Amino acid sequence: MNKPSRSFAKPLRDLLAKVVGETFTRQGFASAELVTRWTEIVGAEIAAHSEPVKIQWQHASPSLPSSAGGEGSGRARPPGTLILRVEGPAAVEVQHLADVICERVNRFLGWRAIERIALRQAPLRHASRPSTLPPDPAEAARIAAGMPEIADEDLKQALARLGAAVRHH
Repeated sequence: MNKPSRSFAKPLRDLLAKVVGETFTRQGFASAELVTRWTEIVGAEIAAHSEPVKIQWQHASPSLPSSAGGEGSGRARPPGTLILRVEGPAAVEVQHLADVICERVNRFLGWRAIERIALRQAPLRHASRPSTLPPDPAEAARIAAGMPEIADEDLKQALARLGAAVRHH
């Protein structure tokens, strides 16, 4: 008697890899790593104010010589434009760092994939939310002790907690 074949659950990453991979490909990314490792690639300061949206590739001319940069295509792919979403106030600073960003991305990818940066001002999707952790009680007590002129104890404690929260950030 033949036993029925047993099916095993597949890891979620295997099931989603194809769908996610297709999405990144449509956005011009050869790999999801440019998005998932953005902070590591460009550094925490730049990543805090920017995120990659897509890469716009130029169309290759048939007369281009073969070189590294086309994942085995045999034909060199002209460098593309990395589209970044940036927070409004940081756009000028990120624009000044465009050469640094291009160099870091190209170094990570291992070939001259990016020639220029284009910015789109919009709120970041990964924008960090304010911490909801309570302020340090010891710090709040020290601050409250330094305000003997405030007679209302509730007001003094509220101001002390506020001061401790501000110092925490």
